[in-house]
Amino acid sequence: MSVNVLAAEDPYIPGPSSFDLPPIFGEGTVVTKPMVQIVVFGLLAVGFLYLAARKRAMVPGRLQFAGETAYGFVRNSLGRDIIGSHDFQKFVPYLVTMFFFLLFNNWAAAIPGIQFPTFSRAGLVYGLAAISWLVYNGVGIRKHGFLGYLKLQTLPSGVTGPVLLLIVPLEFFSNLVVRPVTLALRLFCNLFAGHLLLILFSMGGYWLIFQSEELLYAPVGVVAWLLFAAIYFLELLILFLQAYVFTLLNAMYIAGALADEH
Repeated sequence: MSVNVLAAEDPYIPGPSSFDLPPIFGEGTVVTKPMVQIVVFGLLAVGFLYLAARKRAMVPGRLQFAGETAYGFVRNSLGRDIIGSHDFQKFVPYLVTMFFFLLFNNWAAAIPGIQFPTFSRAGLVYGLAAISWLVYNGVGIRKHGFLGYLKLQTLPSGVTGPVLLLIVPLEFFSNLVVRPVTLALRLFCNLFAGHLLLILFSMGGYWLIFQSEELLYAPVGVVAWLLFAAIYFLELLILFLQAYVFTLLNAMYIAGALADEH
């Protein structure tokens, strides 16, 4: 958990401050827990893919089978089915890397002793969204040219007349300005809210059982811990889904950038 259990008379109140973790090496340094996690779990994702693909036996072992299944899932459902069979293959490495990088970092929130979702810090998520923005816009400009891509993203097919004075700025703002922001916020807010709920029920249950002077509060604390356990397992699914959705949207944006009509 990202907070310590405090033996105090007043209950700990979870909030945004729960995500402001101190520097690992003390005051005056800048290295924090999310900074270390993003590197460590990124390397673990690379290590998993490397070990899964290293032998490539005809009869796969468990690790190779898991890696091939996960790779096939991203390749087919997020690459081929979204981008299209003609163009998808060159984007598979990017999509696979994005998915596993997110998944390993998200599941850090479920590991006892760590229990902090790396991308519950907005700055890290905006960095990923910026990479996505550069990729799909770069792909579109490379295929259509700068002016052609700008037209594709701002001028819907079949729309003419004075309404374009309204449509063009809205399309420009939606596709080229707001899209990376919403992409980042979707991931950040889900991880932030899920972790906050876990803190709330775990710390609330602890306070009701051990800190409160009212014995009648203890059963409520037990219920809070049961809810914590239920939310914990639900959070495992949500952490996977957020990695999936972020990668899915990347594939959709790339497909839109490659399309001939908007």
